[in-house]
Amino acid sequence: MGFATFIARKPVGMDLAFSNAATGVVLVALKRFMWLQPQPQLTQDPAEWLGDAHPLVEQLGSADGLASLQALADSLCARPVASLPALREFLRAYQQRVLLPHELPAIRTAFEYAGRNELRELVALDQQLAGDPAVREIAEASQRVGQAQLQKLRPLRDERMVQRYLHAVETRQAHGWHTLVYGLTLVLYSLPLRQGLLGYAHQTTRGFIHAAARSLKLTETDCGALFEELCKPLPGAIETLVTKAVA
Repeated sequence: MGFATFIARKPVGMDLAFSNAATGVVLVALKRFMWLQPQPQLTQDPAEWLGDAHPLVEQLGSADGLASLQALADSLCARPVASLPALREFLRAYQQRVLLPHELPAIRTAFEYAGRNELRELVALDQQLAGDPAVREIAEASQRVGQAQLQKLRPLRDERMVQRYLHAVETRQAHGWHTLVYGLTLVLYSLPLRQGLLGYAHQTTRGFIHAAARSLKLTETDCGALFEELCKPLPGAIETLVTKAVA
């Protein structure tokens, strides 16, 4: 697998390489959708608007470099990220303690509320997340990323759910967490929940690897193998999450 697979942002029009075929389905559907729509348009899979600005990943781009990663590793009770094995341990901790139990369920629930136009429930979930310890470490960045995406959706005047949630954020009734905005975006563009969750998980994993690759001097082979290893169990975990929600 080439190193380009791990670059979060790509120029508009460039083919995006994803290792999982299911994520490719989302991209194809979205590209077809874009050809039929006026402004505003998503130029990529919704997971791509997170890019290196994913609330956790973006902290790795600070002036302190890997110092931010060390702080995150400490919060996840992982050892300092100074080698490939340590990065693997950190990413597994992130998946098990943040991604799977917190971020993906939040996206799923926001997707369900948005699909049923249940603003009150979405705002209640938003407020509930403010007290979640897993969100506390990334609260400022999460709101910044989520609110920025909401502003991009502002021109969609006919989308009442978008406008009402945006109003709730602007009047400080809600925070605009990135996970909730992501779930709302999936509904807005009629994208499947399973593929959306998988795309998000792939993007965050790819972002972490990309952020750490240079400092840790990882090779293309290292990056590709680590990405495949970490993403292998994700489809099964996501299927369980989605099935549990339906049941």
